[in-house]
Amino acid sequence: MNSGIVIIPTYNEIENIESIIRAVFSLEKSFHILIVDDNSPDKTSEKVRELQAEFADQLFLEVRTKKAGLGTAYVHGFKWALQHHYNYIYEMDADFSHNPTDLTRLHDATVQGASISIGSRYVTGVNVVNWPLSRVLLSYFASVYVRLITGMKIMDTTAGFVCYQRQVLEAINLDQIKFVGYAFQIEMKYRAWAKGFSIVEVPVIFTDRTKGQSKMSGSIIKEAVFGVLALRLKKLLNRL
Repeated sequence: MNSGIVIIPTYNEIENIESIIRAVFSLEKSFHILIVDDNSPDKTSEKVRELQAEFADQLFLEVRTKKAGLGTAYVHGFKWALQHHYNYIYEMDADFSHNPTDLTRLHDATVQGASISIGSRYVTGVNVVNWPLSRVLLSYFASVYVRLITGMKIMDTTAGFVCYQRQVLEAINLDQIKFVGYAFQIEMKYRAWAKGFSIVEVPVIFTDRTKGQSKMSGSIIKEAVFGVLALRLKKLLNRL
């Protein structure tokens, strides 16, 4: 059994899915991949099934019945990875906003002692390519807001490029994770931080997608704003 698996949630990623899978499997270090697809109308899952014939015992697929949010897709993937005894579990987008070559750097950071390593856009300044200024400011100041409310010292609290050691996911009650967008990424980091796990930020360059559509929405932003306050309140009441 390979010790590391990359979880990639998908919804209508037919333009990117084969390329991202091949990019991960072309790395010198070996990773497995789990695609969690929300029954994409563009038949993303069918392309993955075709590729499974080529990458037997390396590429796995879970298809859910409908689009149910990023957070629940990752929780589904986390549970699958734990059941299949992986030691290092990664989050990564399908659209190449996260450079697959950085997976090795996240792995190295956890092997060297971190419980969680984060591919961070902001730990060495602002390393974002092809985003409009408005979105850069929204993302950057969202992390400032989260640090202010929660007390975490993480520069990129909404980052979605992450490596977890399995004991972190085992310690978090995944059934209590309810948020689906930015707030999901914040909640995972906050629950891990509250339990005393070590978190290291690895500087990466984030490049906005060139193919397919962004899943960002106003409801996701609203969830993050109010979700952070809810998390902090639960921590204060010892109900996290």
